[in-house]
Amino acid sequence: MFEVMVEKHFAAAHHLLNYRGKCENPHGHNYVVQVFAKKDTLDKANVAFDFTVLKAELSEVVDDLDHTDLNTFPGFNGESPSAEYIARYTYQRIKKNVPEITKVCVFETPTQCACYSE
Repeated sequence: MFEVMVEKHFAAAHHLLNYRGKCENPHGHNYVVQVFAKKDTLDKANVAFDFTVLKAELSEVVDDLDHTDLNTFPGFNGESPSAEYIARYTYQRIKKNVPEITKVCVFETPTQCACYSE
């Protein structure tokens, strides 16, 4: 089994809804999003996935989120924009074009992240 990962960064503001604590207040993060995909075989170039294709898929999602207030982002439909929610949203969007996707991880800081997989 071969597994690959691509990563992209974005900056955004948000605040958590239905939460009690510091994160209920508006604040921002420099997010890091990682997308993982697996495949059993390699192509004739001995490549499982073209990194360029995976990065383009991730860019389509992340570029929409970059420098926004995630609480007002239309794609989130008013849901609380937690790292977990962002990971699931990203996974579901990319899965449409890359069915081999296995996991998306969203880092809010270098030491904490949330991952989503099915």
